[in-house]
Amino acid sequence: MGKFSRVEKSWMMYDWANSAYSIIITTAIFPIYYKTVANNAGIEASDSTAYLGYTISIATFILALLSPILGTIADYKGMKRKFFTFFFLLGTLSTIGLLFVPSDSWFILLIVYTLTSIGARGANVFYDAYIVDVTKKERMDELSARGYALGYIGSVIPFIICIAIIISSQNGVIPLSVTTASRIAFLITGVWWILFTIPMLKHVKQRHGAEREPRIVVNSFKRLWQTFKEIRQYRTIFLFLLAYFFYIDGVGTIISMSTAYGTDLGLGSVDLIIALLAVQIVAAPFALLFGKLANKFGAKKMIYSGIIIYIIVCIYAMFLETIVDFWILAMLVATSQGGIQALSRSYFAQMVPKEKSNEFFGFYNIFGRFAAVTGPFLVGLTTQLTSSSALGVFSLVILFIIGFVILIFIPKNAVAVAADEGIDSVY
Repeated sequence: MGKFSRVEKSWMMYDWANSAYSIIITTAIFPIYYKTVANNAGIEASDSTAYLGYTISIATFILALLSPILGTIADYKGMKRKFFTFFFLLGTLSTIGLLFVPSDSWFILLIVYTLTSIGARGANVFYDAYIVDVTKKERMDELSARGYALGYIGSVIPFIICIAIIISSQNGVIPLSVTTASRIAFLITGVWWILFTIPMLKHVKQRHGAEREPRIVVNSFKRLWQTFKEIRQYRTIFLFLLAYFFYIDGVGTIISMSTAYGTDLGLGSVDLIIALLAVQIVAAPFALLFGKLANKFGAKKMIYSGIIIYIIVCIYAMFLETIVDFWILAMLVATSQGGIQALSRSYFAQMVPKEKSNEFFGFYNIFGRFAAVTGPFLVGLTTQLTSSSALGVFSLVILFIIGFVILIFIPKNAVAVAADEGIDSVY
């Protein structure tokens, strides 16, 4: 990372820090642990998968409602750090709190998981918005992609440690139950997340923002309402958000429910975890590749590529039967998972006015999070109605197709057009 400044490196390190949560809690170990807890409580497999989907929907719905106004308040100078720190602490402390939930209390477990999700995703809203404070517009694609790549690499370390503990407990190498081993994984996640967020808290500062004024909450609502009224002036940004709403819905749902889906198919937990570890390793260079190719072909074309790969993933999921099939599916996801998220973040950041970055990333979040409400709900409902997890995953195809079509209407010079629209909205 020699060519990056200390501030840029510190910002990217938060991807390194919180990606442990993404793989261990969101994707791999927690869903498997939750399925075990639900099974201990006598919950049917398909029902427990549906309940997890509903829980993810509720958590993202809560955050989606809060994000625009929180983002508007955070656009005042000196406020971004306060909101980032609050959600960061909520996420880390509730993640550690998973240790203390009884092994048959599936409902309490989902409540605590909801808090971890709100904390993690809430902190990411303000972390993403910080990108306008740490680098120049022409460096955003590469910086964002590098951050995602660091996240994949960094998450591998605690993930391997957690896998080693769980496998050792299963094989009797260490005198721990699998339940205890999983709880240790939650502790490792929280500590890792806290430790590597220190550079972000120490070096990254808010450089752009509105001047502080009296009655900050009241005026924030006024600013938010003004932006709502002006949204027609930001046509390019709105079109991107609409496309993002659909395609990121499918991406997030596949990430958060992949292991639960594999478990329903009868695949072993160790096999699933090792496959997901491989995803982290493979995804890192592909995230970097997406960033490099975006510099050559443009972020929009690379987002198209990611959507096409995910459509193939959803179709292939219909034929998933063995661990080999799961590995093929996992590698397909690895080629585009980081790239499509990184370029969506940087592409959007290049369009928005810097002094209103939190407010616009609040909208970015509300579109993304409300999308994440519908995706898991769609999978959960389809799974319950058809008793088929495969059909639940396949139903996500329509979301990717809609997102792809809407992207077509965004002009090639979207960043310049969005800037002109922003200027027009002022006068």
